[in-house]
Amino acid sequence: MLAGRAGSRLADAFAVPVSRSTLLRLIRGLPEASPPTPRVLGVDEFALRKGHVYATILVNIETRRPVDLLPDRRVETVARWLADHPGVEVICRDRSGMYAEAGRLGAPDAIHMADRWHLWKNLAKAVEKTVIHHRALLPEPPTSTPAPSPALFLPPNTAGPRRSGRLSDRVREQHAAVHGLLAEGIALRVIARPLGLARNTVRRLAHAKDPDELLVGRWNGRASILDPYKPYIDQRYAEGRTVARRLFEEIRERGHGGQEQIVRKYVHRLREAFPNQASPRRKTSVRDVTSWITRHPDNLDEDQAQRLKDIPERCPELDRTAEHTRVFAELMNNRHGHRLKAWIARVQADSIPALQTFATGLEHDLDAVVAGLSLRYSSGPVEGHTDLSSLG
Repeated sequence: MLAGRAGSRLADAFAVPVSRSTLLRLIRGLPEASPPTPRVLGVDEFALRKGHVYATILVNIETRRPVDLLPDRRVETVARWLADHPGVEVICRDRSGMYAEAGRLGAPDAIHMADRWHLWKNLAKAVEKTVIHHRALLPEPPTSTPAPSPALFLPPNTAGPRRSGRLSDRVREQHAAVHGLLAEGIALRVIARPLGLARNTVRRLAHAKDPDELLVGRWNGRASILDPYKPYIDQRYAEGRTVARRLFEEIRERGHGGQEQIVRKYVHRLREAFPNQASPRRKTSVRDVTSWITRHPDNLDEDQAQRLKDIPERCPELDRTAEHTRVFAELMNNRHGHRLKAWIARVQADSIPALQTFATGLEHDLDAVVAGLSLRYSSGPVEGHTDLSSLG
């Protein structure tokens, strides 16, 4: 269907002159064709005003296109839409009781399917609760005799002469002017007046054969307010404390009255002199362990895999939690929903409260969860349109 300029040119070819605006108006006036009832329907809520007003979006899972927007998320509204559009065979939803009840009322013959993404999210929350319960066992036990940190020695700053900058330019100009007047036979006392310089300054400029002699080492060897704290900074840096801000806070507690910028410059020199200095190993957090347990083993680096292996040795409950999570991931990825009841039985027989609560919740919506772990459909298209609707 053509409109606008392209449609107008095509109409002229058929000896039917018409303007582009007329074609656009006629096409816009055509009644919209109602989309066919989807066989696999995705249902989810989205916020019109977060925390106050919510609506419902319906998406055709097979075509990944939205079908309709409902003004609210009430059971009666969704059930009425399903009753007015017979033919829905599969309903993809989260584990919300509202949409489950609406599906049973409006499409009693449809198969309910719990979304796998929400299932995994709920399992991850149960794993996190378990890790929080045992967080006291997460830190690694201290070694009996920690290895001493090697001493650091920062070589003195031996920067060459300045080649640019206002001070460098001024010294070079004064040096050239003094030596130019000396070449004319003018005495040092007389030279000082027209140049506006002190006699001693003129004498230093006259005795220097090259201006670089006056610029090299001019600021080296001078005492710094940081000097009394440099040994402490060197030692802490050798121990792996390489963040300038934290080092500044530590020496400030010990009486340092200078600015943070001085510490930053000194730490920058340390980084340049010792680029391979290792940072301290960050303490293992609840988020770390939860992430390691719920991620695929192939996505863990060697250090993460080893630390995950060490933690269950100190806490058998986390070892069993990791094993239950791995088995659930396998049956979810391989579409082995028929094995869910056996998994639930093993979890209920274990003594991990958070996982037992999760398993009990699965039993309340068991048929939908089994379908979600068996069928190939997913609520991904619904989540994508939900995000776009919320942004709009």
